[in-house]
Amino acid sequence: MDSMMYVGIAIAIGITVGLVMSLVYKNALKSQKATIDVDKDKVIEIAQKEAEHIRKDASLEAKDIVYQAKSEAEKELRERRNEVNQLEKRLRQKEETLDRKFDQNEKRDQELNKRERDYTAKERSVQEKENQYTQLLKEQTATLEKLSGISSEEARQEILRRTEEESRLEVGKLIKKIEDEAKETAEKKAKEVIGFAVQRYASDYVADATVSAVSLPSDEMKGRIIGREGRNIRALEAATGVDLIVDDTPEMVTLSGFDPVRREIAKLSLERLIADGRIHPTRIEEVVEKVRKEVDANIREEGEKAVFDLGLSGIHPELIKTLGRLKYRTSYGQNILQHSREVAYLAGMMAAEIGSDQKLAKRAGLLHDLGKAIDHDVEGSHQEIGSNLAKKFGENYKVVNAIFAHHGDADPLTVEAALVAAADALSAARPGVRRESIEHYLKRLEDLEKLALSFKGVEKCYAIQAGREIRIIVKPDEVNDELSALIARDLSKKIEAEMSYPGQIKVTVIRESRHVEYAK
Repeated sequence: MDSMMYVGIAIAIGITVGLVMSLVYKNALKSQKATIDVDKDKVIEIAQKEAEHIRKDASLEAKDIVYQAKSEAEKELRERRNEVNQLEKRLRQKEETLDRKFDQNEKRDQELNKRERDYTAKERSVQEKENQYTQLLKEQTATLEKLSGISSEEARQEILRRTEEESRLEVGKLIKKIEDEAKETAEKKAKEVIGFAVQRYASDYVADATVSAVSLPSDEMKGRIIGREGRNIRALEAATGVDLIVDDTPEMVTLSGFDPVRREIAKLSLERLIADGRIHPTRIEEVVEKVRKEVDANIREEGEKAVFDLGLSGIHPELIKTLGRLKYRTSYGQNILQHSREVAYLAGMMAAEIGSDQKLAKRAGLLHDLGKAIDHDVEGSHQEIGSNLAKKFGENYKVVNAIFAHHGDADPLTVEAALVAAADALSAARPGVRRESIEHYLKRLEDLEKLALSFKGVEKCYAIQAGREIRIIVKPDEVNDELSALIARDLSKKIEAEMSYPGQIKVTVIRESRHVEYAK
């Protein structure tokens, strides 16, 4: 179709050129007629030749155009045919692929349908067997209940009870075996190390406690301490931050405050004011300021002395100052600075005995109760406060862990941390090292015996050694040796969870059988 179009265009161009040439020819004739003495025939001949020449050129040009148009049309036709062939080939390939997939899907559907039918049949078979089993189980259960005279629930409870008793028995045997094996290898060496350390270190039974009462030469001094309209006592309380209590106690006033350092400053200031006799607000401020500087210097000296005596170095000055504040801090009547020094000595000696780092053990032992110096100002336990303070001022992570773990709040990461915890228990648990009120002491003994009596099979119990040991006598016909070991372990765990006490408590379970016969 495209080639015919190009041919038509060429013919139209030829006709147009012929018309144009005829017009030119006519115009030439007219012009020749107008000219003078021009040979008519010659002009016609020239015009005919020119027209023939123009016609030939136009014909050749038209043929060339037609040829080019035909070539382009044939080329385009070949390209279109190639594209059509490629499209047909792709369509055939896609059709073949779709046919294969359709066949595969059809086979898969058939297999799934077959499996579904098989599964449904198996499910029905399983359901039938399950129904048969359930019915058979009910019949057997009914028969057993009839023969035994008890219900299935009662039988289940009885089996559980017997299983629990057997399990407890097995657990008791296992615990006793493990403890015996551990004691055979560890108890002897531990006793040697601890005994050697305690033997080498000697300390006072009860260290001096902080005194919060000031003696007066006479009751008349109370009026001078109070001052006109109470101005002296208000000035003393404002300067020291401690409450001054003046009551009916003869020749004595009481100082009350949470901060032991402030209480010590107030005590020394009041003693100097009484000795001097000049008691007025200006003099009170002067004396308190002077005493505060002396106490601060004494605190630093005490901290430096403790560090020097233990042969330590590299401790931050702020930690040394905080350590010195422990001189005025007590716990159950035990001076904390003296206790810290004692723990450091004990931990160091035990570390030397077992070949651990002696200096690290001493350092951690000296700083283990550091938090008690500021526990009235900062929230948290003294272990947490002390470990954070040590970490803040660049102490080794091993020392920080020993401080935080010495009461079991965290797992000890080093042997030295475990030694510090053991030394702390030794220092606090020595007989006579701590004081407590008689009411608190008696209540602790009573609670200890109540916990022991709460266990099944316990016949009698006695709290001895100032509450540091509980001895339990069990009924031999109800409790065997394995259960005795289990009772001792469970009671120790219960004491740890429910009671508060210094040091440690030893739990001893006694099982005794007596058989008496008379010969007649």
